[in-house]
Amino acid sequence: MVEPRWKRIVFKPSGEALAGPTGSGLDAATLEATALEIAAVRARGTDVIIVVGGGNFWRGRTGAMSGMDATQSDHIGMLGTVMNALALQDALERVGQDTRVQSAIEMPRIAEPYIRRRAMRHLEKGRVVIFAAGTGNPFFTTDTAAALRAAEMDADALLKGTHSGVDGVYSADPRLDPTATKYDEISYIDVMTKDLKVMDATAIAFCRDNQIPIVVFDMSAPGALHAILSGDKVGTMVRDA
Repeated sequence: MVEPRWKRIVFKPSGEALAGPTGSGLDAATLEATALEIAAVRARGTDVIIVVGGGNFWRGRTGAMSGMDATQSDHIGMLGTVMNALALQDALERVGQDTRVQSAIEMPRIAEPYIRRRAMRHLEKGRVVIFAAGTGNPFFTTDTAAALRAAEMDADALLKGTHSGVDGVYSADPRLDPTATKYDEISYIDVMTKDLKVMDATAIAFCRDNQIPIVVFDMSAPGALHAILSGDKVGTMVRDA
């Protein structure tokens, strides 16, 4: 078996990706397939940290309730990420992978509070750690939370799993523009200057400052995580040119 290219990763699945074809709620088959792949990656010796999104439950800034107070809306979104974290924890433990959920908003009855040293200890024991509730602050996306946790936890890379068949970074939205071209590799600065909607600009800048490579890929493709860790060209790599 090929030695994994990274020893510790942050995996950032979008909330919609966990919902399966509908994009809303949770899909049991998607959760199981995701859990099996994560457990297999962990079995190869790579530490896995997960930062979950919540868009499958709440899109208050852009949806029917777009007039809601932004702070209130973001707090509701954070609770959506907690639901996803608990569902993913259950799926992982069903396939035999020991897992811990840590939440940036304290809710001790269902999750540990975020404590970096405790999370590090979980990784040392072979557990998968899932971080929920973003950074715990409004106005920061879960993309930014993923970049922050990657730096805090000394991760080697951030892997962002997309949905709806988008398998990387394109010059435009390939679902709307048939002439859009895919990048196999692109620099942080080009992502920002071209205003490519990969992750929010704060997350991109944070990864650039901390030299954390980003891989954007379609997480619905079977074996994608394995292939990325084996060094195969999957999705789009974002790093310094």
